[in-house]
This record gives sequence, C-alpha cells and structure tokens, in this order.
Amino acid sequence: MAKSVFRSERCKSDAKVNGTALRQRTEGPGGPEMRGKDGRKFGGARGLHYLCADTAAPPGDEASGARRKNTRTMKISKAEFRCSSERISQVPKDGLRDIAFIGRSNVGKSSLINMLTGRPGLAKVSGTPGKTRLINHFRIDNAWYLVDLPGYGYARTSKTVRDGFSTLITDYVLRCGKMHFLFVLADIRLEPQRIDLRFIDMLGEHGVPFGIVFTKADKLSKTQCEKSVERYRKRLSETWEELPPMFVSSSERGTGREEILDFIGECLKV
Repeated sequence: MAKSVFRSERCKSDAKVNGTALRQRTEGPGGPEMRGKDGRKFGGARGLHYLCADTAAPPGDEASGARRKNTRTMKISKAEFRCSSERISQVPKDGLRDIAFIGRSNVGKSSLINMLTGRPGLAKVSGTPGKTRLINHFRIDNAWYLVDLPGYGYARTSKTVRDGFSTLITDYVLRCGKMHFLFVLADIRLEPQRIDLRFIDMLGEHGVPFGIVFTKADKLSKTQCEKSVERYRKRLSETWEELPPMFVSSSERGTGREEILDFIGECLKV
C-alpha cells in the first residue's frame, strides 16, 4: 500500500493512526522536501515536519476493522457554532486548532460534518450548491474547531470564480496558522476533477497537510468504490511520488466516521 505524506509543524514524536506508525522527519533548515515525478518540490515552506501513514482501507475492509478494534474512536460530546468569518483576521484567536473541510460545491460537505459530529442540523444542508460563502467555525468539546470552508467550482458563479479559488479560501488555507489539517472532499462517483487536482497540487506546493475524503459511497457498490479510489490513486501517482491519506465515507450510512475521527484524534496529539 502506498505511503502517504502530510506535514505537521507541531510534531514532537512518533505517533500512530489506526495502528499505523507515523514517522517524523526533520531535514535541514528549510524542512524536508517531497518531489513530484516531474521534479517539482512540494512542502518545506511552512514547517520542518512530515508524518507518514498508510492510506485508509475501503469500507468493509477487514484490516481496517481490525485496526479500529485497537483504537479508541474519538467521542464528540459537544459541538456548537462559534462564528462565521469573511476574512482570516476574524477567525477565533483562542489558540484551539482548526481541522478544516473543503471541496467542490455539492460534494456533501455539510452532510459529512453533521454525520461526524452526530448533530444533524449543525451545518446547514442546502439544496442550492455554493451556499457556504464564509468560514464557519464549530467548537468541538471546547478542545478544537471543525471548520466548514466555502466550496469551489459551482457552475452558477462567474467563470473566474468557478475556475479558481476565492481569496477567502486561499488566504485561510495558505496563511492561517490555526489550521492544523485539511480534508479535501471528492465525490466518489466522479472521475478525478480538474479543479480538485489543481487544488491538491496547490496544497502540495505550499506544504499544506491534507487528506482526501471520498463522499457518497452509498451510491456505489463496494467494488465500484474500490475501483474509484484506485482510479484516483493512479491519477495522483502521475505527479505525486507519495499519496495523501484517503478515506471513504457515506453520510447516509455513517461509513468512514470512526476512521476519520480516529485520524483527527491522532492529528491533534502531535
């Protein structure tokens, strides 16, 4: 199984995610570098540390179930809306870490957030894609923030906005020191989308720690899900030597909840 790379500036020691060892590396004053197959350098710009972990198994995978038996799934007792921000200068400044979620409009982000927190109405689910236009912070157990970022790529916005990423998104993702980890959501039913791949490359070029969550797995069979994830891995492997952690989810069935929360729990420890 391919090794995935993500970076944490706050890594102090080795850790584990779902029983998988995370390896700390420090290399030189500029931090470790990862290179795409075209020779481009990724990472090193925002910190010195990388963590490495095996990518997540598809839903129903026996190994994944065995790993969960050896871990304690994060329990969320309290989740409350904290604030909406239209610029990063307005985000909370209380020192709690941000775990953020982003994706194309209508990818199922709000539904995933509600499923993870166990609060059906926490993030508003709208029938109109592109409804989230602000940075929404939800305080979780007074210990960390779950952050709902604006979507991108909605067809009814202007072509400039549709084909790119808003200033609000790039400012937060690239410049907000509070963000500890970012989950990029992708619809498992679709071929890898150009705008998602561009966004992922941008994260790599700036050394942003991220993982990929495939949504709407209930719409496909287990075999179809596995083929879709493998298709995405193959596409990323064209330019990436090491892949980010990947998770398969369904908000309807609760698929992936334990794996994602376990991962967040371990991220917050380092």
